[in-house]
Amino acid sequence: MPAKDKFHDVVKTALQKDGWVITSESLYIPLERITGMYIDLAAEKILVADRQGQKIAVEVKSFINPSPMSDFHTAIGQFINYRYGLAAFEPDRILYLAVPLRAYEDFFTTPFVQSVIKGSQINLLVYNPATEEIVRWQN
Repeated sequence: MPAKDKFHDVVKTALQKDGWVITSESLYIPLERITGMYIDLAAEKILVADRQGQKIAVEVKSFINPSPMSDFHTAIGQFINYRYGLAAFEPDRILYLAVPLRAYEDFFTTPFVQSVIKGSQINLLVYNPATEEIVRWQN
């Protein structure tokens, strides 16, 4: 099992506060003839009685390294690989990239990064590490 990101437990708590049930703290995606991949969190949320439940997978990133662009490259690469793996393994589960509020405000709101997020169809979950709450969902 892979090491947890610095803010893994923060995002887990934030999801629980938002009404999500954590079903796995490390969602394993098996791959043929090579090692599998692990997505940080899996969660489910029951909506209203007449609708199906939602299922998500969340890749948590802290963006605390000196180069946010390097962290961004790594995060986007992982996200895309996980999305392809998840499509074969659990196609009804929606993948999100969780980023801290400060990184979102300082880096993710720039036009270039927003164009990459939009063009790559990256779903974002923005969390506040101090309050352990989700402050934004961006699909």
